[in-house]
Amino acid sequence: MQQAYLKTFGENPKTLSITDFVTVGKDSNCQVQISGEDVADRHCRLERKEVGFMIRDMRSASGTFVNDAKIVEALLQEGDIIRIGDQELLFTLEKEVTSTFPLESRNEVWNEELQTLGNVSKTDFPVLILGPSGTGKDVIAQALHDNSLRKNGPFMSVNCSALSETLIESELFGHIKGSFTGAINDRKGAFESARGGTLFLDEIGDLSYSLQAKLLRALENSEIRPVGADRNVKTDVRIIAATHQNLSDKIREGAFRSDLYFRLNVVTVSPPALTLRMEDFDHLLYAFAKKMKVRFSFNAIARMKKHPWPGNIRELKNLVTRASALYPRIQIEEHHIEKLLDKTLLSTQEATPVNNIPVIKEIEKQMILKRLAANKGNQRRTAQDLGMPKSTLHDRLKYYDIDVEAFKA
Repeated sequence: MQQAYLKTFGENPKTLSITDFVTVGKDSNCQVQISGEDVADRHCRLERKEVGFMIRDMRSASGTFVNDAKIVEALLQEGDIIRIGDQELLFTLEKEVTSTFPLESRNEVWNEELQTLGNVSKTDFPVLILGPSGTGKDVIAQALHDNSLRKNGPFMSVNCSALSETLIESELFGHIKGSFTGAINDRKGAFESARGGTLFLDEIGDLSYSLQAKLLRALENSEIRPVGADRNVKTDVRIIAATHQNLSDKIREGAFRSDLYFRLNVVTVSPPALTLRMEDFDHLLYAFAKKMKVRFSFNAIARMKKHPWPGNIRELKNLVTRASALYPRIQIEEHHIEKLLDKTLLSTQEATPVNNIPVIKEIEKQMILKRLAANKGNQRRTAQDLGMPKSTLHDRLKYYDIDVEAFKA
């Protein structure tokens, strides 16, 4: 029978094996003994049933929470976070729960954020990817799926900005024959096609307000209703959403639902612009060049590094592709670069300092300040929003001399 484990957090994390029946609490007779504020002597119990492990609160004063929902009894799933008093435990079926993520960066700040996704990918929590166009949000979404427990299931991607409101509803939820003009057959939507896998909703910020309400209901109830149908269909997908837009601004403007934002924003990933991770420039360039069979001279690469790259990694990939088409089988020199560069957006773009670590640090500080303000100083939620361990956030607060109490006030 499959073994299960509880993993503690903190500076000295432990992995605790779960037998068929264990109690959790302060009492020395508990099989899983933990201490902390508001932890009862016998706080809760875990018991193996035919359907899996059940957790039950033992009438504790402070309650038992699973993924921030207070429970009396609940069936535990892989990656569930159990909160007992001020202590958090991770329920897992894998003894070694630390997981590496297939994407890496030579930029210290960005690489640290990427590596937190190793464990995130093993859960079913929604992930919201926020960043400028061309920064590789789709690549991150695919990596999250490939590294997840759903990797053998389908990965479906829907661009929410590419279709009309009528078509996007059918694309997401499906339709039945005759439900509208042109619906000559029943059709599964993305939610059904991605069953058992991952659904990537790209450019979620462009979704119409009315469809946002339907999407919210689908996420909250784990069920959809195809266009023209008279019954709901249960779903089984992991949601990853992405947008280049500022959702906070859109919420203030009344163009994006705050309840949908908070439903999607369990874990946030914010890929930086290319000019803020220039440590990766050579690696990215060589990878594209190798695939396209293009060679660049040292001076050509030096000239490229002075470009502000408003289109980010996508623009760099396009340049290499353009070079392979215009100058096949010759080395690309500095004088070729001027023709290859896309300068369409440069009139409204300012060159961003390259290799400027202070700029990266300031961006990180502002991200922390923004999430602390939104969470009223709650460090645990802020760490979750930023996709970093709470211990890392604590270190950052000390480094930037940020007073958390000011946000609570």
